[in-house]
Amino acid sequence: MDNIKTLEKYFKKKIITKVDFEKLYALNNNHVLRIINEFVDLCKPSKIRVISDLKEDIEYVRLKTIQVGEETKLKLNGHTTHFDGFETMSNHDQARDKEHTQVLVPREDKNIYPWINTMDREEGLKEILEIMDGCMKGHECLVRFFCLGPINSKFSILALQLTDSFYVAHSEDLLYRAGYEEFKRLNGSKEFFYFIHSTGELKESIPVTKDLTKRRIYVDLQEGRVLSCYNTYAGNSLGLKKLALRLGIYKANNEDWLTEHYFIMSVLPKGKSRISYFCGAYPSACGKTSTAMLPEQRIIGDDIAYLRIWDNGYVHAVNIERGIFGIIKDVNAKDDPVIFDALTSPRETIFSNVLITNGVPYWIGDGRDTPNEGINYSGNWYKGKKDKDGRDIPQAHPNARYTIRIEELRNADPDLHNPDGVPVHGIFYGGRDSDTMPPVLQSFNWEHGVFIGASIESETTSATIGTEGVRTQQPMANLDFLVVPLGKYLKNHQKLGASLNFPPKVFATNYFLKNKDGEYLNGILDKLVWVMWAELRVHSDVNAIKTPIGYIPKYKDLELLFKKYLDKSYTKDDYVEQFSIRVKKLIEKLDRVEEMYRKEKNMPKFFWNILNEQREKLNNIGKEKGEIISPLNLS
Repeated sequence: MDNIKTLEKYFKKKIITKVDFEKLYALNNNHVLRIINEFVDLCKPSKIRVISDLKEDIEYVRLKTIQVGEETKLKLNGHTTHFDGFETMSNHDQARDKEHTQVLVPREDKNIYPWINTMDREEGLKEILEIMDGCMKGHECLVRFFCLGPINSKFSILALQLTDSFYVAHSEDLLYRAGYEEFKRLNGSKEFFYFIHSTGELKESIPVTKDLTKRRIYVDLQEGRVLSCYNTYAGNSLGLKKLALRLGIYKANNEDWLTEHYFIMSVLPKGKSRISYFCGAYPSACGKTSTAMLPEQRIIGDDIAYLRIWDNGYVHAVNIERGIFGIIKDVNAKDDPVIFDALTSPRETIFSNVLITNGVPYWIGDGRDTPNEGINYSGNWYKGKKDKDGRDIPQAHPNARYTIRIEELRNADPDLHNPDGVPVHGIFYGGRDSDTMPPVLQSFNWEHGVFIGASIESETTSATIGTEGVRTQQPMANLDFLVVPLGKYLKNHQKLGASLNFPPKVFATNYFLKNKDGEYLNGILDKLVWVMWAELRVHSDVNAIKTPIGYIPKYKDLELLFKKYLDKSYTKDDYVEQFSIRVKKLIEKLDRVEEMYRKEKNMPKFFWNILNEQREKLNNIGKEKGEIISPLNLS
């Protein structure tokens, strides 16, 4: 009742209209009202607008985004552009801010999370709530309701969002399913996540955050919420994306299911009527979206999945999103035809931090002639423009993005919104690795597959703030988002597989293997062959070569697949160079993996058994056959 009275106070002050007041009242959820009251009181917006699932509400957000200048219309119908900040104006908001992304935990639990930034919960809340005091002054606060996962599904989790950024709200309409009507069915329950975001004070000339020293992104596990302020870049401001991933991981790993950094795709082999469903985890900018978007296959999701054990003996997965917030760099007509076609056709799409010339977006690696001038993340841009350190400014930011609904793609899978999800037959794990792992291999069993996922290494990219090209370890491509101890996380994976009649087959992929001259050994679309080989292995249609690190393909099978799917010759020399077992490099990788996991308490025994057994086998085979072993000597 007190929360209703507070809302009535806002109504009397004309901060909220009668229509919007009634939308909140109709939810019959005191917990929702308490949250709105608390943060309206704190953030002090000049107006509250409640967005339901109605078309006119959604359209209000889209039109207002353009009206306030957070987005600008482009030449093609439905296309808009957004800039997160202009670097020449000392405004850097172009990637996830790891330094200021903190997980709030009780002081006594701080030492059990060695891989992530943590802060004492009481201290963190005191700090960010002080920073957020008045952060929405003069702004309109949007109250949003979303569903993470399909509507009417036991997989799904509801999400409440308060934001004063129309760009953030518009992005969420493309990325998530509307959830206002789902909130009505909660019957007063507290079972939902919530997210509070504010851009803070904006620059007078352009609608970007004025003072990034106040940028904070705090994840409060205890309350199931994320507080984010003084930013607009989607990785920091879209609470429902990577920030909700953290909340989902915490919830899943305490309830015996999984929240994973997975794409979900349907693999359809030529000449066969069957469909196989694969998930895959890759660190940012390592080919995750392009794998999920391979030609003649279908996409269900490109980023985050919830997985639960199903009564048919499989684990089922759903995409918690309905859209894609993808890295646009190197998307071109030759290598990513489905995405490129979607991005160059009239449909609702947001381009962020690209080059705009005459209303047309351009980006790095798009395969087109680059204009000599335009507007990009540096402001007015011209070819040869340099930054303050004398370096050339590229036509678009390396971490430039596109946001689009999956339904807009011609290869969208009809099971995208299936409330039961899809059965998972296989899982891919991969990172950036120039000199160690072969392009594809299969694990010996589920536990070995968990070990493979836990052993992902990758070079850093432009998707995170900091130095590029540094090799880092990325278990399940999820380390940045883990909010449970690694030992617990891996035990939960082990437990899930042991509970299944048909655990997924697990595959390691490496699209970035190079020769001694630093040239990539595979073309961008070669990954289609690795996926199709995995599909054959899932159904036991081809044999494989057993190595100390897993099963690798036979040359004849790959030769046929390259011809069948890419109309491309694949030589035995290519095969030997790509699939040789690099004993010394593999042992060095095991040493790095061991060094990392020795810091973790309560690791499952199977992990150390596999690591030690693999090292022993590599040492033995190295003594017998040399440092680099041709796959032809293993068959």
